[in-house]
Amino acid sequence: MVTNAILASIARQEASLTFGKFTENTAWALGSLIRHRGEAEGWPIVVDIRLFHRQLFFAALPGSAPDNVEWARRKRNVVERFHRSSYAVGREMVAKKDTLANRYGLSLAEYADHGGGFPITLQGTGVIGAIVVSGLPQRDDHMLIVDTLCEMLGQDPAELRLADD
Repeated sequence: MVTNAILASIARQEASLTFGKFTENTAWALGSLIRHRGEAEGWPIVVDIRLFHRQLFFAALPGSAPDNVEWARRKRNVVERFHRSSYAVGREMVAKKDTLANRYGLSLAEYADHGGGFPITLQGTGVIGAIVVSGLPQRDDHMLIVDTLCEMLGQDPAELRLADD
């Protein structure tokens, strides 16, 4: 069962993990951190970082599959459409006992409301892109991004832990 606590946790993450500026070098540093974590753990993940108008970083680690690239694309579409993390949107759909297809008429071939897509939010501007990971269970995909953003932005990951769902 999805609780209000998990939705509040995700909203707190989205509000806290924002950038003063975001450049190609920022995307490279962030993507490299995620990639190195994945390599160290032997995770079969895909990492995709994009502004809404262009790709800035992509990596496919050993064991990942073409299907992970498709999942990443579909999660990114959710972030672009809702300007929220794909995990937040998915948890909200579960809480409402609804689906993206039913509620918004969105094709499951184009949208995946599973964890692993997180908005790139620029302070004073809003959401400008998405960070996406695919290859782990959805909560782990989401938290890999959150934990890496905490490291990069100097935030305490303990303060942005997810409530249990």
